[in-house]
Amino acid sequence: MLITFKSHAAQDLIMMRDLAMTLLGIIGKHLGERGVITTEEMPRAIQKLEAAVSDAKRNHPAEASVIESKQDEEDEPLHLGQRAYPFLDMLRASQREGVDVLWGV
Repeated sequence: MLITFKSHAAQDLIMMRDLAMTLLGIIGKHLGERGVITTEEMPRAIQKLEAAVSDAKRNHPAEASVIESKQDEEDEPLHLGQRAYPFLDMLRASQREGVDVLWGV
């Protein structure tokens, strides 16, 4: 199932339900049918996501070896920073413009 996040400050962001649940869980929100991250919640949400990304990088640093096989590159999972970046970008843009981020609308 896909979840669409909306903000007047950024393009719509569509992601898989499991990723949305993970990212919202990090910031202390639950994925309901509808939801909002208010402008008041934005600074803390950004801070929590940035901390989680930093922590993930510390606990699972990128391997120094270069993967030569195209098959191996396709199978390599994305880390939290790569998966969270578009959402963080939306939150930052929304914070700059003072608008909420909504889903399920």
